[in-house]
Amino acid sequence: MLWEQAVASSNLASPTVRPTILVPGRVVPAGRYGRDEVVAVGRRYLDAVARAGATALVCGPGTPSDVVERVDGLLLTGGGDVDPARYGAVPDARTYGVDPGRDDLEFGLLAAALDAALPVLAVCRGLQVLNVARGGTLLQHVDTDLARRPASFPAPEPGTIGPLVEVVLEPTCRLAAAIGTAVLHGSHSHHQAVDRLGGGLRQVGRAADGVVEAVELDGDAWVVAVQWHPEDTATVDPAQQAIFDRFVVESTRRSP
Repeated sequence: MLWEQAVASSNLASPTVRPTILVPGRVVPAGRYGRDEVVAVGRRYLDAVARAGATALVCGPGTPSDVVERVDGLLLTGGGDVDPARYGAVPDARTYGVDPGRDDLEFGLLAAALDAALPVLAVCRGLQVLNVARGGTLLQHVDTDLARRPASFPAPEPGTIGPLVEVVLEPTCRLAAAIGTAVLHGSHSHHQAVDRLGGGLRQVGRAADGVVEAVELDGDAWVVAVQWHPEDTATVDPAQQAIFDRFVVESTRRSP
């Protein structure tokens, strides 16, 4: 009831307000920011959404999947690894940050969003969630699973960005149309990547070492996923902010 009241009070259906982007958060254990667990989302994501002209609505465990009927877009962010059991694999010793509750939340919201043809932007872990949700699999550790990449990209120090890696896009893909170029450099912080692509997904971007860097879902809905972190450099690289801008434009089109 409280969730329904909060959503209803935001006047999401009104064409005079900013579009609302649903952003599932991760649960931070009690003790880090106080005596209770905290649902958190990286500020860079929220700032990029705000600059694009939308309002972010952060949600946590217990959020009903049908909330997608009351919002304009879904943003899936980075974080820990997807449970390998979801794609039929045994966990690698270096798999980390598996959170079954977050998996349940994001897979449920994503399924509902795709059914509703809601615009979706998926970043890093979000791309992996999308791929697994569509029946795909993941390389659990690119250092060993993909010999062409000499090392994965560890999480950067707080307040910094990851190494910049060149990504080449298909010139006719939605992502290239959004940013106005087929070549860009994205901040990377990941040790997993797409192995087998899920059903209906199309690879539209790669790094020089062969890692899948961007995918899109076939069909009319705007569903775009990137392996890098556009939010990291969106304040200094217009191409990265343009990804959020296009996502919000597509989300705005859903408003009556």
